[in-house]
This record gives sequence, C-alpha cells and structure tokens, in this order.
Amino acid sequence: MDGGMVAAAPLLEVEDLSVQFVTREATVNAVSGATFNLKAGEVLCLLGESGSGKSVTLRALMRLLPGRARVKGRVNVAGQDALALKGRALQSFRGGTVAMVFQEPMTALDPVYTIGQHLTEMIRRHKGVGRAEARAQAIELLNLVKIPSAERRIDAYPHELSGGLRQRAMIAIALSCGPKLLLADEPTTALDATVQIQVLILLRRLQQELGMGTIFVTHDLGVAAEIADRVAVMYAGRVIEEGPVADVLRRPAHPYTAGLMASTVHDQAPDQDIAAIPGSPPDLRRLPPGCSFAPRCSLAMPACRQGFPEPVFPAPGRMARCLRVADVLQQPVGVHA
Repeated sequence: MDGGMVAAAPLLEVEDLSVQFVTREATVNAVSGATFNLKAGEVLCLLGESGSGKSVTLRALMRLLPGRARVKGRVNVAGQDALALKGRALQSFRGGTVAMVFQEPMTALDPVYTIGQHLTEMIRRHKGVGRAEARAQAIELLNLVKIPSAERRIDAYPHELSGGLRQRAMIAIALSCGPKLLLADEPTTALDATVQIQVLILLRRLQQELGMGTIFVTHDLGVAAEIADRVAVMYAGRVIEEGPVADVLRRPAHPYTAGLMASTVHDQAPDQDIAAIPGSPPDLRRLPPGCSFAPRCSLAMPACRQGFPEPVFPAPGRMARCLRVADVLQQPVGVHA
C-alpha cells in the first residue's frame, strides 16, 4: 500500500440486474441490465414513469418477487450476495440488513393486529428480547418517528390512525431492527401535500441521524429534489441516466429526462400547454430494438435503433445511455432543482 486513503466499499452494488416475469403467453422484461451502487448514508432516487421498473427493482433487492420471476445479475448488500441467500439467512437479511417502507400502509399492515403487535413481532424475532423489552423498544420507535401519545397509540389498530400516522408507523416498523439499507417505495403517494412534506422531512432526518443508505422510488421530480443526493432515471426497465440530483435536474443528459423536466407545470404560464412526451412507453413483452426511447424521441436517428447505447460519462459522477448526449446538454431546461 502507498499509504493513501482506500475508498470504502459501497453499501449496495447492483450489476446487470434483470427481472423477467414468465407466463404461458409471454415473457415480460420488467428490468433489463440495471447497474448502480449506493454508499452508506446516501439517498438515491429511482425516477421514472409508472411501469419503468422502479418498484420491481426494489423488490428484487429485498427478494420479495414471486416465484415466477427470473432474476439474474449481481446484488451485493453490506458484503452479502443477496440473490444467493436462503432460509434463515434470507429471513435475517429482510429486516436486519434491508427494510422497506411500502407505498400504501393500509394494505401493508395487517388490519387484525395492533401497531404494537406489528412492531414487537419484528423486534422479538430479530433481537431475541422478551415481550416487555420489545414493547419498550416499540414505544421508543414510535416516539422516534414523532407519533404523538406513543404509549396509547401502540395499542391502536391501523384503521384507527390517519394516513400520515400509519405511514409513520410503517417507517417505525422498517427501522425496528436497525437496517443498513432502507427501501422506500413511493411512501408519500397516498398522502396529502402537507403530510407528504412532513413524512419526507422525517425520512431525511432519520436517514441522516442513523446513517442508513436509502433508495427512494418516485415519479415526482419535486420529491427527488427534496430528498435525494443522486438520481437514477429508469425507462422501460433500464437505467438510462444517473448523477447528482442537482446536476441531473438542471442539465439532463438524456432526452427522456429532459422530457420529464419539460412535462411539469413548474414555471409554466397558465395559458401554456404542457410539453408532454409524445407516445407511450413500450410494451415490455416486445421491447423495440436499440434504444427503447427512440420511438418517442425527437432526436432519434437510425443508429439509435440498431443497438442499446453504451454509457456516456459527460462529467464526473454523470452517466447517460444516449448517442446524442452532447446535443441534449445544450438544450435549455425550464426546471431547476
């Protein structure tokens, strides 16, 4: 060794991750060759339209996909080969190493169990403590996520709490075993704007205080700008752009990302039409040859349809899979992080 500093290994390394759902009728390519990484204490937002593969990617990382799913590639979390885990090792991995906050707590929480029963089961299973200690830790967690009157609310059923409090309870359950990696699948979608901001601020504060790596799935550019350190933009199951959140939102390097920026109402005049991306996302059962975005792209040329573009690195920490990166970077963008 030359005495220089050795960079710490990433908390999460995802390499060439692919997920296929196989039925008698067709094979759906939900995720194709996704590659990205995450450092401890960092927040990565997966950004893209519905159906772009964001939620499937999260479920693949936590091994929550159904048996008909074919998962290939490499997923390394805190030194563990996540795709090779089985039995008790997989059970300990879920919750102990990786935890998830789901999109809709009313469907994620079992309505016949109290919030306290959800929490204490996790704590006792992973930490091996008694009922009284598990309940005390559960109350501490409810206080941590700012649920008022935690000693009373611990015995409430999910339907007795508001949407914002249910989501806070879901966050407490996810944090109950001290995970190193937190996965959040659009956890604020079902909440009104005021509560959404409160939950985002809470998640960001807890992530910083506890030093967790976090992957946050959203299609909301404002949410990404608020909570992320980096963003990875997905389209048709592929990561097509990645970089620091401010850089990507201010100067997108891929036509799809630029289209997302232009499709918002930010800084738009009331009488001005929104510049929506034309067309629709491709059928994942029959992906077009070459770049999946080419059929909707105003900058597409014949070469775009001949093969999926290799990654281009226009700046340190930036990546885009496009043959026209230089042209896209020169276009004006009306959205700023």
